[in-house]
Amino acid sequence: MTQSQSLKEKTAKGLLWGGISNGGQQVLNLVFGIFLARQLSAADYGMVGMLTIFGLLATALQESGFISALNRKKDVTQADYNAVFWFNILCAGTLYILLAAAAPLIADFYHDPRLIPLARLTFLSFLIASFGTTPRAYLFRHMMVKQSAAMQLAAIFVSGVTGVTLAYCGFAYWGLAIQNIVYCLLTTVFAWWMSGWRPTLRIDLRPLRGMIGFSSRLLITNVFTGINNNIFSIFFGRFYGDRQVGLYTQANKWTGQGYSFLIGMLWGVTQPAFARLTDDVERQRRVFRKMLRFVAFVSCPALFGLALIAPEFITILITEKWRDSIPLMQMLCVGGAFIPIATFYSNYIVSQGRSQWFMFITIALCVAQTLSAVLLRTEGVTAMVVVYVALGILWVPVWHFFVRRLIGITFRQALADILPFVVTAGTAAGVAWLVAQPVTDLYLSLIVKAAVAVAVYVAFMLLFRVVVFRESVQYLAGVLRGKR
Repeated sequence: MTQSQSLKEKTAKGLLWGGISNGGQQVLNLVFGIFLARQLSAADYGMVGMLTIFGLLATALQESGFISALNRKKDVTQADYNAVFWFNILCAGTLYILLAAAAPLIADFYHDPRLIPLARLTFLSFLIASFGTTPRAYLFRHMMVKQSAAMQLAAIFVSGVTGVTLAYCGFAYWGLAIQNIVYCLLTTVFAWWMSGWRPTLRIDLRPLRGMIGFSSRLLITNVFTGINNNIFSIFFGRFYGDRQVGLYTQANKWTGQGYSFLIGMLWGVTQPAFARLTDDVERQRRVFRKMLRFVAFVSCPALFGLALIAPEFITILITEKWRDSIPLMQMLCVGGAFIPIATFYSNYIVSQGRSQWFMFITIALCVAQTLSAVLLRTEGVTAMVVVYVALGILWVPVWHFFVRRLIGITFRQALADILPFVVTAGTAAGVAWLVAQPVTDLYLSLIVKAAVAVAVYVAFMLLFRVVVFRESVQYLAGVLRGKR
């Protein structure tokens, strides 16, 4: 088997196992999410949601971009892994002490003293997760997607059962916090077990010098991304109360499950695959366009379809009490269709060592979206979310501009790869919505919308003989026959 064939096979298997893993994760999250949403209130989710940004920022700081830095480095030694491991532990421990001490200030900002003990418990999650960063980096670098899949599924299942049990027993928002801690603990333990990597007791941070330039830019980027992705939790919590935070958190959670499936597939293979093609620009161009078409082929129908069925989905699965989250979810789904595309672009840029580009593009987007939220805070929730989503979509051409500088793909070529799937998925959703208008029963409406949308989308794929559709069907058929 040639190196080219080996990489192609690894990438295909990585996408397959990434799909199985993320598909399983979404199913489990769906099941547990339904149980939890039925048991808990919007205010319960809001309590945890107001603290989410602090945990994410702490996680970004303790990880510091070293997973991608280790993946990009040609020769990685035990000393490199060991230095990253001890840096993560020391950084996470320091951050936990600082945030635990700052818990009264956080509670005062939101005008809710209940956040003090909740914050100190919630922040344990990133401290625990810091012990697993280096083993996860080892799994990532070696494209051990199958092992990572098993690890994630097991952790989600056990932590989900824990969360549902605690919610049923009346622990309210405490159950959500403990569920996350259990998840972080299990993923850390499983990462150690499956990677086989072990640290030494010698603390030597000197190997970080060769990675700090690259990783620091990723760190800054991840900090801004964390702020931007949770900006509404801050604004809604401060100005509109914990219920509005809970409604947004619920809408964002279901939307996130829609696009994180594909992002999870891509994350496990795109950076390692492209990092090994740095000397073959023509081949990179072909692989990039092919994968771009695949991303658009999956993400557009998935997220437009989720927006289409949002009223039935929310009302049937988590009851009428969450109905106010439906418009938010639909708006986020439209923008969510483009998030995997933007993520694919950014993964490619990082794989080529251009972390400074990644940093500046992301910071610019975060500043634009945060500034818009600040300016529109008096206009209401809907205006803030619409502009936030619009800016995310309009930023895709910005990502493309920088990718073009690397491999010469024109904007017209990118549109040819993306736009047909946007139009087709939008048309399928529109036709399904019109057909379902006379249907008043929620369950029947859900079935009609889903069936018509899928039928129209597949019909277009067959009518125009779309290559990515045919290849995906052929590959899956081969898997089912046991030939892959």
